[in-house]
Amino acid sequence: MNDPLKPLHGSCCCKAVRYQVDRLDMPISHCHCHSCRKVHATAFVATAGVMREHFRWTQGAELLSSFESSPGKLRHFCSRCGSHLMAERGHQPHVIVRVATLDDDPGEQPTCHIWTSHDVPWLSYEGLEQWEEWKA
Repeated sequence: MNDPLKPLHGSCCCKAVRYQVDRLDMPISHCHCHSCRKVHATAFVATAGVMREHFRWTQGAELLSSFESSPGKLRHFCSRCGSHLMAERGHQPHVIVRVATLDDDPGEQPTCHIWTSHDVPWLSYEGLEQWEEWKA
């Protein structure tokens, strides 16, 4: 787990919206659910739960837009650049942070893949070349 005495900071792509978390309260997981895949246009999304009292918007909260992706689940994103930063269900004591939007290293690795029942059939890393940067 990350150092509980050192808060983590995160932001959207254009840096207009920023947030701070005191710590990640739940392990990092890779979510493969249908809505995460569609909203983020990717095969899976790194997420982690943070208790509400450990999360705060520090800049640009007025620039946030939200939508309900499934009954009771709100996803919050920057209205300028479109970066999805956090999701929440009002009845849960935690919010779900998009780990890739952290500006600081959380100091931990993902522990699991969730919603693999929604996984795309073409996702496989075996036998594929891996490049540190885009090979043009």
